[in-house]
Amino acid sequence: MEQPRKYPVDTQTFEKIINGKYVYIDKTDLVYKMTHDYDYVFLSRPRRFGKSLLCSTLKEYFSGNKDLFKGLKIDGLEKEWTKYPVISLSFAKAKTANEEVKSSTAKVLAQYTYEI
Repeated sequence: MEQPRKYPVDTQTFEKIINGKYVYIDKTDLVYKMTHDYDYVFLSRPRRFGKSLLCSTLKEYFSGNKDLFKGLKIDGLEKEWTKYPVISLSFAKAKTANEEVKSSTAKVLAQYTYEI
């Protein structure tokens, strides 16, 4: 008998939800539409409304992680699965908008700084 799927309470990463067999409402066709039909997108959503999960989904999509999207709507839409460099910044743990934000941003950007 198949185990019932868990609800992703406090789980904000697309990879963990897919690999952990959590309940997932497939809206990846909207991710495809958003990334192919628009030049600019402004995301304004209330607190606890899936912003982090959407950003995580976009990160995996632009990283070319096709295997995570098997069986989802975007799997039938995307033909190229181009891999792009992705810089992901999270300010969720920053308590103030000054030194902690600067420090965490500098650490992430330092990984992508190359000397010529």
